[in-house]
Amino acid sequence: MLVSLVIPVYNEVSTLAELLRRCIAVDFPKELVIVDDCSRDGSREFLEQLASQGLEVLNGTPKNRNEVRVLFQEKNQGKGAALRRGFSEATGDIILVQDADLEYDPRDIPRVIQPILDGEADVVYGSRFTGTPRRVLYFWHTVMNNVLTTLSNMTSGLNLTDMETCYKAFRAEVLRSVTVDEDRFGFEPEITSKVARGNWRVYEVPISYHGRTYEEGKKIGWKDGVRALYVIAKYTLKR
Repeated sequence: MLVSLVIPVYNEVSTLAELLRRCIAVDFPKELVIVDDCSRDGSREFLEQLASQGLEVLNGTPKNRNEVRVLFQEKNQGKGAALRRGFSEATGDIILVQDADLEYDPRDIPRVIQPILDGEADVVYGSRFTGTPRRVLYFWHTVMNNVLTTLSNMTSGLNLTDMETCYKAFRAEVLRSVTVDEDRFGFEPEITSKVARGNWRVYEVPISYHGRTYEEGKKIGWKDGVRALYVIAKYTLKR
């Protein structure tokens, strides 16, 4: 099966090249669908070079079994909008979300997609809270994540431990059956609600997590948490 890694990028020049090397080094047939959300820190220029020169810009990265496509947003719209664009361009049998920072380790991807390959799952979430190594950071972020995951579970009927995780893998048919409306981080509760509504088989697997501080480039904030509460309520009413 071909796996599409959809990678939204916004101002990640310090981690982007290394992230792409790590993705390409994981050995399975895949395409990288990279969507630049109008970056202003040099990420866009790097990706323009990647689009024109190919993987040579990554200096010796193995090139077998990898396809790379780079898409550019004309204005900054948010992670959800970048994912919507990437999903529409992905051609793989399995589509997985991969952030452009180094918080999530691409070496975990085979574990995330395995339930789909085994024919047991349609959707797989990678959980940061089920026993694997993770960097210890912001207490209140963990509290808010637990609150949002619990409220999402109450309204969706699922029993996830980490609704807000980046690592979500889908059989392509799942994403063809839904429309992503949220432009920012509201994508997470929105897609969870729509997956639950579609009665797709959902699995969860443990993943490692190497969180970063705001000084290191973390972007999600309290306003996104408030928006997530609104999105949970919004799609509950639409069920």
